[in-house]
Amino acid sequence: MTYFPYLLDIIKYTIAGLGVVWIAFYLLKPYLDRNESIQLVELKKTISSQTLPLRLQAYERVVLFIERINPVNMLVRMNNPDYSAAELYMLIVAELRNEYQHNVTQQIYVSPATWAIVKRLKDETLGLVNNAIKDLPESATGLELSRLVLTQISNSENNPYDAGLALIRQELEQLF
Repeated sequence: MTYFPYLLDIIKYTIAGLGVVWIAFYLLKPYLDRNESIQLVELKKTISSQTLPLRLQAYERVVLFIERINPVNMLVRMNNPDYSAAELYMLIVAELRNEYQHNVTQQIYVSPATWAIVKRLKDETLGLVNNAIKDLPESATGLELSRLVLTQISNSENNPYDAGLALIRQELEQLF
């Protein structure tokens, strides 16, 4: 029973101490939150300054990839009058796959929409060449395959390569 006044004093001091700690935390919390947000902004700025050159380089590579798989450019690069249609077809398919594999890591730095454009253009190019080779006889030359592919592109209302590049340019404008 003699400990009761001491126990009551301990409880009063404990409650008062907890109240002081709670008030101090309540007063310091906005400062701590603001300090944390400033550090987060600085971290994002640092990361952005380091990744921006990588992202720009990735967009450059994607644009180069699209230009390289554009049949207008690809067929000029692979121009050899001695190729049969089947040989040229195999070279085109191999070139498409090699270019894609060479640039597949760029998807880390570009937006999902840009990478979807890249994949769609690769698939459309492959489909275009597949459709063209089906329409030719087995004895066709590479020149005939080239003409047919280029004719199909020129007959399309909207050049998918130009449209894809325009969408990528729009996305880059939003980046800045």
